[in-house]
Amino acid sequence: MKWTGRYLEYHAAAFRKDLISGLIVGIIAIPLGMAFAIASGVKPEYGIYTTIIAGILISLLGGSRFQIGGPTGAFIPILFAIVLQYGYENLLIAGFLAGIILILMGVFKLGAWIKFIPRPVTIGFTAGIAVIIFSGQIAHFLGLTGIEKHENFLPNMREVVTHLETVNIYSVCTAAICFAAVLLSSRFLPKIPGSLVGLVASSVIAALFFKGHVATIGSSFGEIPSTLPHFHFPEITWDRIKIMIQPALLIAMLGGVESLLSAVVADGMTGTRHNSNRELIGQGIANMVTPLFGGIPATGAIARTATNIRSGAASPVSGILHGIVVFLVLILFAPYASHIPLASMAPILMMVAWNMSERKPFAQVLKTKTSDSIVLLITFLLTVLTNLTTAIEVGLILSVLLFVKRMSELLKVAEVLPDSADKHKKVKAYMVSEEHYCPQISIFTLEGPLFFGTANRLETSIMDTIHLHSKIILLRMSKVPYMDTTGEAKLARLVKDFEKMGGTVLISGIQPQSMEVLKKTGLHTLIGDGHFFEHTGEAIDYALARLDLNKCMGCKHSAFLECKTLSNRMTT
Repeated sequence: MKWTGRYLEYHAAAFRKDLISGLIVGIIAIPLGMAFAIASGVKPEYGIYTTIIAGILISLLGGSRFQIGGPTGAFIPILFAIVLQYGYENLLIAGFLAGIILILMGVFKLGAWIKFIPRPVTIGFTAGIAVIIFSGQIAHFLGLTGIEKHENFLPNMREVVTHLETVNIYSVCTAAICFAAVLLSSRFLPKIPGSLVGLVASSVIAALFFKGHVATIGSSFGEIPSTLPHFHFPEITWDRIKIMIQPALLIAMLGGVESLLSAVVADGMTGTRHNSNRELIGQGIANMVTPLFGGIPATGAIARTATNIRSGAASPVSGILHGIVVFLVLILFAPYASHIPLASMAPILMMVAWNMSERKPFAQVLKTKTSDSIVLLITFLLTVLTNLTTAIEVGLILSVLLFVKRMSELLKVAEVLPDSADKHKKVKAYMVSEEHYCPQISIFTLEGPLFFGTANRLETSIMDTIHLHSKIILLRMSKVPYMDTTGEAKLARLVKDFEKMGGTVLISGIQPQSMEVLKKTGLHTLIGDGHFFEHTGEAIDYALARLDLNKCMGCKHSAFLECKTLSNRMTT
């Protein structure tokens, strides 16, 4: 039997591939789901519920054939802050609202817009999140007790330093065993998930030799139930919506960015193309349904998606099967998971943080020593020292301001004249000098975008010149790719001021976008349809035919080839 569509040419062989990849990714997802939940400040089973429900729905409804969804490390600082400030129940509401926002983003086709977030911003906050995740596991790694959790990095580090005397050598040994097992299995048993090997090995050793000396999931959070939670719709009120809408927006934006980045990675590995808007809708539905069963926000997981592809996945069925695998493990082995030491989870999360740290791109951007380096550092530091909301807002605003500054330097305005030595009589800036210019015609080449960041340069570059001598001004605009209403307003002011002086403005080679703006604002009519030319030569011929010949009498500037003839004609 063969299916088509998203399950193009689907058959038994493809199902076998999906079954293997789903099994592998499902096994990997179990410890990660619990670890991410614990790090986010909620019970570990909520991470498992998220892996099951969101994982199945994202694969079933999303826009990428190979996407694996679930809880991710990127959400940890946000979710932890929400739980600490508003509580678990409000976290469910924030996740539900984020799902609605993601669906709306997909419906209104905003998927492409998310991709325009500057790379230094994404690298900066990703690296910052990695630092927060890594540092947040130090206490579990060392087995510190009496730790009070805070929202911000510095108070949490202060807690670690002030409680160093409570180091538990048994926890350190357990964490070290897990870490060593992960590294060794990755090297010698690459086909077996290293996190699972480390978790099992350290848990068994801790149970045999350190029993009662290390904190476990069961001792810290209670037994993990071996069933799915009952359906529960959170109590959503208008007051709660007003409080949680900002966290929901942040969850939706970060979830959208990470899911689409993961889909792009999957496209690069498989040569396929995802549907970004459908992906957002699928993510949105998953994030609306998951909180109804106690789950936390989810998104596309880049590492698990890549593992899914490397394991031979053929279709979204692998993602669905990965959720089913996690569900079966929950039903059959949940009681055993309660004996996992928290110290065993710490190295796994630390390695997740290391892998997501973007250290190489981070160093590359810093080496450029450009404005991007500044954006990167500020976003990174604000992510670590304040919160992700502030970091992204400041990073985006700073990126926009620096972009406008860079763009403002791109507009070049140069006065030009035809080069008589050039066989095509092309206009050149070096032809204009104090001795060689036309007292009646000024020709300017505009090169670059004419928008709010560059519009003043148009005014300062031309206005002083035209007030001095010109009767006709010709603006060559073939190299102006874009004009906004601010640029149009400056151009309109130039036209009106010049016409008050009795002058005429001509425009050649204007681009369609700029022409459309002039027509919409009425400036096209003010200038006059007959004053627009496709080629500069046509505009120059038009201007020369309208010279004041009395002023040409005895002129020695010879700006144009015709000048000598005109000057001699007037003197004879």
